[in-house]
Amino acid sequence: MQDLSIFCLNLANLNMLSTKKTNSQLGFFLGLEDQLNQKHPLYQLAHLVQWEKFEVAFSPLYCADNGRPAKPIRLMVSLLILKHLRDLSDEKLVEQWSENLYYQYFSGEEYFQCNIPCVPTELIAFRTRIGVPGIELILQESIRINRPSDNDNGEAITISVDTTVQEKNITYPTDDKQYKKIIKSCWKIADKESIDLRQSYTRVVSKLSHTQRFKNTKRGAKTARKANKRIKIIAGRLIRDIAHKLPLSRLGIYLPTLKLYQKVITQQRGDSNKIYSLHEPDVKCYSKGKEHKKFEFGSKASIAIEQNTGIIVGALNFTQTIHDSKTIPDVLEQVIRLTGQPVKEVYVDRGYRGSAQYKETQICIPKPNKNITKAQRKKHSKRAAIEPIIGHLKKDYRLCRNYLKGIIGDNMNIILAAIGMNFKRVINLLIKEAIFCWKLIYIIYLDVWGHFIPKT
Repeated sequence: MQDLSIFCLNLANLNMLSTKKTNSQLGFFLGLEDQLNQKHPLYQLAHLVQWEKFEVAFSPLYCADNGRPAKPIRLMVSLLILKHLRDLSDEKLVEQWSENLYYQYFSGEEYFQCNIPCVPTELIAFRTRIGVPGIELILQESIRINRPSDNDNGEAITISVDTTVQEKNITYPTDDKQYKKIIKSCWKIADKESIDLRQSYTRVVSKLSHTQRFKNTKRGAKTARKANKRIKIIAGRLIRDIAHKLPLSRLGIYLPTLKLYQKVITQQRGDSNKIYSLHEPDVKCYSKGKEHKKFEFGSKASIAIEQNTGIIVGALNFTQTIHDSKTIPDVLEQVIRLTGQPVKEVYVDRGYRGSAQYKETQICIPKPNKNITKAQRKKHSKRAAIEPIIGHLKKDYRLCRNYLKGIIGDNMNIILAAIGMNFKRVINLLIKEAIFCWKLIYIIYLDVWGHFIPKT
């Protein structure tokens, strides 16, 4: 009986490669390929993507002959693309997938499916499974689709690079908020481990919270400051009380959490590597310098676009608060890895001052120069095209607020946003091509039959 339970547990933990579906007709109804409009952008995009590339790359990540059958790889990759292409959450995506036939055909389905494709949490597991290298492979495919076939000749390219901040999904950090969260977390730990606290301070914290509501008034400011100090003292007492009363067998489980709480209690205003969020301790503070938003809390993201086409050829995240000029080497390595072409020139703004060349790549920074050529001036003007691209990434492709957890989530979110915008560019080109064809047919029609139309 014990061996049977262990076997069932292993089946639940492992995922086996899914078997391929047959193309035989399942009934008298037509398939999606015959029902849908073949000129629809998603229909055409489904035939442009090389899905076999993902099958080959991600198949070794699954167990070949054991475990629960996994979802098809094409289905999961297409869901990641559609999520950022349409700016949807995981829950909304799986809900709309069961209603949209073009989503289903893009995912490789041959007939209409009335059920959701997967549980929303399976997208989290798939992102974790393929990791950042797998996400970069999807970005590489989006670059290949956007670029013409005659452009892959190994010639050096010219790119524009700029940085921005992708904000994390956290509330505006204040010391008082974090102290109260620490107190509530200590109460939960004490309740879970059946620890009898010396004093819980439940009523005291409730009264102090009421006092803090008047911190912006003339008479209540001084009392509110005293309440803030009192709450900080209570948080420190609860941390020490739990650390003393936890048994040694359980102390190791909560030790990293208690150390994090103690660091929040002891940190000062001018300290470096401060903790701004308890559930996202790696968040950094970046000074925006604008009146409506002075600070941004998240991580630094670098975007690289090809100047001639506007294709996003690089998207990289940095967890440290480093200078913009220090990001150039990592960005160039990623661009060369994704495009397979060397970079001749990099055009940046004045925030990158510090280095004029990296290996064989020239870093072009705008500065007063009377001998500048007309071609160089034009390339500096083209660099400004990256600003609206960053704006669209934040507004339409989920870069404005990052909901993915941890540093890995930061690294994935910026690449997924670039993937969504690259595929959207392909869709826009397909729509323009269709409009151009209809205009051409109309012109030919007027040229041939125009003289038969009576003039009024």
